[in-house]
Amino acid sequence: MQDVFSKELSSSSGESVPPSDSNAAESAPSSDLSAAQYEILLLIQEDLAFLLPLLKNFPKCYWIWNHRAWLLQQASQNLPASSSRQLWEGELGLVTKMLGYDSRNFHGWSYRRTVIRDLEEYHRSEGAQNQGENAAKGRPATMTEHEFAYTTKMIKTNLSNFSAWHNRLQLIPRLLSERHADRKVRRIFLDDEFDLIVPALYTDPYDQSLWFYYDYLMTTLAPSTPSSSAIVQDLTDQERLHYFETQLDTLKDILEVFGDCKYLFQSLLTYAARYQKLQPDTDRVAASDMTSWLEELEKLDPLRRGRWQDLRTALSL
Repeated sequence: MQDVFSKELSSSSGESVPPSDSNAAESAPSSDLSAAQYEILLLIQEDLAFLLPLLKNFPKCYWIWNHRAWLLQQASQNLPASSSRQLWEGELGLVTKMLGYDSRNFHGWSYRRTVIRDLEEYHRSEGAQNQGENAAKGRPATMTEHEFAYTTKMIKTNLSNFSAWHNRLQLIPRLLSERHADRKVRRIFLDDEFDLIVPALYTDPYDQSLWFYYDYLMTTLAPSTPSSSAIVQDLTDQERLHYFETQLDTLKDILEVFGDCKYLFQSLLTYAARYQKLQPDTDRVAASDMTSWLEELEKLDPLRRGRWQDLRTALSL
């Protein structure tokens, strides 16, 4: 069963799957392993193999993922780096395959972050020892670019992927830092991200995961956003106003087609209020429009009437 599943993983995953779980138990002991270490390796490989069919049948069981992580941690503590790293690389292939089965399995996404973190530690350690030889082998010390590209692939496969959007926003500050992105590059990056999310909103504004990411981009426009998490760190008030005006116009366009989407009305109210704080004397957003949006929101989501009444008070409507 394990061999069949491993072959399936290797043949259809988007990434290469090192043979850490298949046939390794039958191979001769590596020259860098002692007899005790070889026994530990066999035990770990056998337990990983035992878990494979269970993981396929119960892909959202916390404890299967947790136990795999524990096994790999034991490998890191008790085996040479070359042997334990191979096991971690195998896990990257496995979790890629599992997310191919169910791209919204947040257990798998969480495990993937664990695997990436440990692989980066191996790559950094090997890079320091080999004085750059790692880069020549195609093993960069950081996998941020690789993982960011992976989120793009998964989002384009299925827009309704909360975990992929969440992973993406976690990667962005690190990605920009590693690229040594200057002001111009950051502006282009922010525009590109709006170009990614806005068509998705036109496609399905009822999908909450899309608004989650859109709100992240809009939040980065706020002057109070910490520079460490802001995509663009030095926007002028005039530039902020331009972004808000552009996005408010976009939301109004979407409203003409999807007039029964509560997330849309909620976003219009939120960003109109932020816009008015930056430009108190503006007449671009009429109070009558905001009142109308709030009334529609109350109709669409009556169970949260108290929340909307509080919002009415906060907005002085």
